[in-house]
Amino acid sequence: MPDRPNILLIITEQHRGDCLSCEGHPVLMTPNLDAIAGAGVRFTRAYTLSPSCIAARRTLLSGQEPATHGLVGYRNAEWNITETLPAVLSAAGYQTCWIGRSMHQVPLRKRFGFQHMILSGGPHSGGGNQPTEYDDFLARNQPEGGGGYFGGGVMHNDWTARPFHLDEHLHHTSWVVGEALRYLERRDPTCPFFLVVSFLAAHPPLSPPAFYLERYLRTGVPDPVIGDWARPPEGGGIGSDVSANDVDLTGEALLCARAGYYGLINHVDDQLRRLLNPVRSPVGKNTVVLYTSDHGEMLGDHHLWRKTVPYEPSARIPMLLRAPAEFGLTPGTVTDAAVGLHDVMPTLLEFGGVPVPETVDGRSLLPLMRDDADLDRAYLHIEHAPMHHTLTDGREKFIWYVQDGREQFFDLREDPQELTNRIDDQASQERITMWRGRLIAELKDRPEGFSDGTRLIAGRPYPALVAGSG
Repeated sequence: MPDRPNILLIITEQHRGDCLSCEGHPVLMTPNLDAIAGAGVRFTRAYTLSPSCIAARRTLLSGQEPATHGLVGYRNAEWNITETLPAVLSAAGYQTCWIGRSMHQVPLRKRFGFQHMILSGGPHSGGGNQPTEYDDFLARNQPEGGGGYFGGGVMHNDWTARPFHLDEHLHHTSWVVGEALRYLERRDPTCPFFLVVSFLAAHPPLSPPAFYLERYLRTGVPDPVIGDWARPPEGGGIGSDVSANDVDLTGEALLCARAGYYGLINHVDDQLRRLLNPVRSPVGKNTVVLYTSDHGEMLGDHHLWRKTVPYEPSARIPMLLRAPAEFGLTPGTVTDAAVGLHDVMPTLLEFGGVPVPETVDGRSLLPLMRDDADLDRAYLHIEHAPMHHTLTDGREKFIWYVQDGREQFFDLREDPQELTNRIDDQASQERITMWRGRLIAELKDRPEGFSDGTRLIAGRPYPALVAGSG
């Protein structure tokens, strides 16, 4: 079937959903990502179902909700699954390849159906100290004493920032795009390709090339948003580790952290022009391009850093898609339907004309993008052990903290930045009762014992790996 489309899936790490210039960001420049949305569809209410890297990538690979694939928090365990997105596409005749930041599974080199892999790793990617292709590249090209990717002293969860300490062409973002171009120029032209291009950015280290850091130091950055429910760390966080979850960033620390984060995204955007340039790119017109991320980044909002929490900066992600003209998508379409990472697999399979396995929980978004159907989905279930269960439809959000039973309720239509917790608001009680009832029903058959079908039960053990999975 030579007319089947190629599929290019672009994944970043820790890219929050509001960090696109087409989302109205006041300083961040993402013209090439905006162009994907302008040629196709932008999902303004796309969410990760478990806001950390390992669980989120299981969802991407399987099309399954966290409770189905078993990983509901931060832990790495070997995963035995056969019907993954690359395995199903490979069986259907696609040439499949993963390039860049690894799948965050163990062992590092397990392929999950990919025919080819060109990897970078890291301490949380399932590889430990196992060398990868990117490590070999740096070893060959960095000066003596360069120290590798973390040689500048800014590490993988830190809010500290500085320019990348090596030449720009040695940056992970530049390397990933170069490897993707090399692969596309040498692939088998007699079959369609499924290529994943996986970036480490915008995950720390907050070390973009100097140009990109200096750009946002010059423009300035927006202040964090602080909800009426949020509390700063004791002593303003002075003396805490620079990777602490609770922060109170101000002045130079705040400016540099946000400038570094925006700089990483801007650098990805510029490098993607090498890959998607219509004049020179080997991607071709007959290609579905989907851009998304595994989760977001709190970036100091509500005095929080990193991810795992259920708030919009952590849980809402970009999702942009363009497709060949024959699929009938209206350019510039914007939809506020609540969609998740589990929808990526069935969507891409439908574009490829490949049946969706019964193991998949998500739904194809192609009918929604054509505006000839809705998802008939009441809500998304977002969770992260050992912390919270959350339900949202993109308009309202109900959060239950497992250990102490705390609840939060936000009206995202009137309060998109989650500044006001309305859990005690008398006018919201009917809606809160409805959402609480939904969560009681959602959790009643879970092995942890969160619900007896009539109430939520706090204080239950909440391990990262659901019993009986792995």
